[in-house]
Amino acid sequence: MILLQLAESLFALVVLASTLVHVTSAQLHPTSLAEYVRLPSLREQAAIQDGWRDERLSRIPGLLNKYRIQAWLMSQREYAEDTLWWSVKGATEYAPHRRTVLLFHTNTSSLAGQPNPLRWVDNTGAVWPELRNILTSYNPRRIALNTDRDVAFGGGLHVGEYEALAEELGEDWMERTVNEPMLGIEHVATRVPGQLQYYRDLQETTWALIEEAFSERVITPGVTTTEDVEWWYREKMLLLNVTTWNHPRVSVITPESFPGWSGTQDVIREGDLLHVDFGITAMGLNTDVQHMAYVLRTSEGETDAPVGLKEGVRRANRMQDIVLERMRAGKTGNDVLKECLDQMKVEGIEGQIYSHPIGDWGHSAGAVIGTAYFFRSVLQSPPGFTNLPEYVPVLGELPILPNTYYSIELYAYSFVPERNETLRFRLEENAYWDELDERWKFVYGRQERLHLINATAAHPTQPALAFVVQP
Repeated sequence: MILLQLAESLFALVVLASTLVHVTSAQLHPTSLAEYVRLPSLREQAAIQDGWRDERLSRIPGLLNKYRIQAWLMSQREYAEDTLWWSVKGATEYAPHRRTVLLFHTNTSSLAGQPNPLRWVDNTGAVWPELRNILTSYNPRRIALNTDRDVAFGGGLHVGEYEALAEELGEDWMERTVNEPMLGIEHVATRVPGQLQYYRDLQETTWALIEEAFSERVITPGVTTTEDVEWWYREKMLLLNVTTWNHPRVSVITPESFPGWSGTQDVIREGDLLHVDFGITAMGLNTDVQHMAYVLRTSEGETDAPVGLKEGVRRANRMQDIVLERMRAGKTGNDVLKECLDQMKVEGIEGQIYSHPIGDWGHSAGAVIGTAYFFRSVLQSPPGFTNLPEYVPVLGELPILPNTYYSIELYAYSFVPERNETLRFRLEENAYWDELDERWKFVYGRQERLHLINATAAHPTQPALAFVVQP
């Protein structure tokens, strides 16, 4: 009997310790409403972005040495850019002019102290003999070209430009060319310290957009459609002087609403569970957030969301904890995915993880942790979807990198007794690696409470925003 009591006490302590770990690692839903954060003027933004670019470019010689590369050559034409162009260009450049050739080097030998990259803008062909002369003096053993067939950030060299390089450089130099996608991946993925404060501002503005959209100020049950809300986002972003990298997707959640587009063309009604997936773009950075909202049945006197819906959010929050606890630099995306799925099984949680890097791009460079992208065949009737929930080839085998941002994207299955159905609770928040605390943290916060839409709530009259010319 004594042994049984000791065992029970020990088990209780283990459970308590586990709970405390979960509590201390959690980041709570912000306690106050988000605000629209005014960014610096566009002129100031350009100067800030160019500073970030220069800091990142200064790291390229070390990156080349890491992968035993002496030169990294990019060639592109106007409107036929290498993917890497967008992460090495100046803030006021919108396209490479004519043919733009970039040669990154290790700042040694004949190129010590020279600009890095060396840059040519040419439509005469004069670039080629000059490039050949520089290569002859520098004599690199390995020259990286962005020719990878699987990784976009290492495969941006267009076929026509490759053929031009082969013709102009000749066989001897082309034999020294190699494919090393990690150059592009690491350059695009790596953040610099000064970005975080502005990224947090973008996250708060993203939250502010969601909080306003999922409110009675925008939604009138029985009248407003999901598409109305999507276009409200687009118009509001223009007023805020930000843009987006994908059209906002608002839907009414049903068991059939993912994957697919069920519920995205619905009239919003009382009792609906709503979902949004969108992000904003500004200062060369992108956000990607998914939140959920509940439309109160105010005609029936309802003042809060059903308990079953709250439990679904809680389960998705626990999945977020599991992902952040297991993400570590050096592990592959598939390693992290397996550890997460194993822990979910232990805790009796069913769901899917499809987290990805974010930053320069909405779906940026680096290891993915699961995936929900899929093949949709037009030959199937109805069209079908195939996803990769347990192992991702190529991108899942990449290592998690330090000093990156990640979008923690996932869903948890949860049975909702009030509706007698099992739903996917889909959440997404952006996270960064905190070097001081040595753990991943959400940039602004995470959703732990459903946004509530109360059609009878009084709200102050708010004047429409006007376009503002910033000084």
